[in-house]
Amino acid sequence: MDTITSEVCSGNRTLQLASEKKVRIIACGAIAREILAICKANQLDHIDLQCLPAIWHAYPEKITPGVENAIAEARAEGIERIFIGYADCGTGGQLDALCAREGVQRIEGPHCYSFFSGNETFAKNDDDVTSFFLTDFLARQFEAFVIEPLGLDRHPQLKPMYFGNYRKLVYLSQLEDEQLQRKAKEAADYLGLEYEYRLTGYGDLTSALTGL
Repeated sequence: MDTITSEVCSGNRTLQLASEKKVRIIACGAIAREILAICKANQLDHIDLQCLPAIWHAYPEKITPGVENAIAEARAEGIERIFIGYADCGTGGQLDALCAREGVQRIEGPHCYSFFSGNETFAKNDDDVTSFFLTDFLARQFEAFVIEPLGLDRHPQLKPMYFGNYRKLVYLSQLEDEQLQRKAKEAADYLGLEYEYRLTGYGDLTSALTGL
């Protein structure tokens, strides 16, 4: 986990931002850096950020129970305004069902690749069904969040089984960073995929947060 994310989102640590009318954002640790950047740029001092483990990106069955516990904790603290910093993220509608029961909203979209691209834009890219995506976070943490969870460090012969149906790796970049571009290109080469770079910025995440 990168330094900023580990410092901000270790376990259930909450970053307290000074405010009298707080909005608790319960978010994936993989987008902590981006949420903090948007808050700083837009002076969103009312936002109180709690991150859940970024590694749940690889284990989506853990997301909904984790978010449910975090909502209960927030309400026990007397926080009424809660926003969920996840898209569906592989929960198969379970997160939406939880949000409906709890009366809270989440970021729109099926996953972070979509809302970083802009959900409307992402939906129009028909060829993306054969694309494997990286964000800035995943470019930084490719080994820890892709190679190791899939066991490719121990069994590299499994790469065709996991990635044989993909044609290209698409790096959706939030910040223009040459080092991260090199890492993403190395990831594409490792997987034997074509490489495509798209500078998306923060996409729909900005409007979701400033709308709070």
